[in-house]
Amino acid sequence: MDNSAFFHKFVSFTVAVHQVTNEMTKGVKSDAITPLQYSILEYIAVSQPVTLSQVSDCKHMSMPNTSRELKKLCEKNLCEKFADGEDRRKQYVRLTEEGGKLMNEAFKTIAARFLERIKDASEENLEQIDHALDVLHSKVFYTGKPT
Repeated sequence: MDNSAFFHKFVSFTVAVHQVTNEMTKGVKSDAITPLQYSILEYIAVSQPVTLSQVSDCKHMSMPNTSRELKKLCEKNLCEKFADGEDRRKQYVRLTEEGGKLMNEAFKTIAARFLERIKDASEENLEQIDHALDVLHSKVFYTGKPT
């Protein structure tokens, strides 16, 4: 296999993922939060509990900016910080009930858009997509957290 062509195909794929993600999430966030805050909440929703440094790394933000944005989200009662039971110095972040409701509503809209996008796929295609997602997740996009 030509590694250069293979890598180019991967880059094209990831660009397409970002474009489709943008289309599918357009208009789903509350007017009470910024796009960056929505992105942070989305990350927390699928990965919680998370540390501040995990948010910082994932969102390519400095720790002070991450801390500031998380403080704003905590003030809006969308997420909360809590200490590790064994190491009180280690802080985690999770969604509050209100944050969970907000993200569930966003995910319902995104799910509807996703289902619309794949509505014409055959059962065989859906199984292939499911398998491809499993392979991509385990071999390319593995983050060290169990799915």
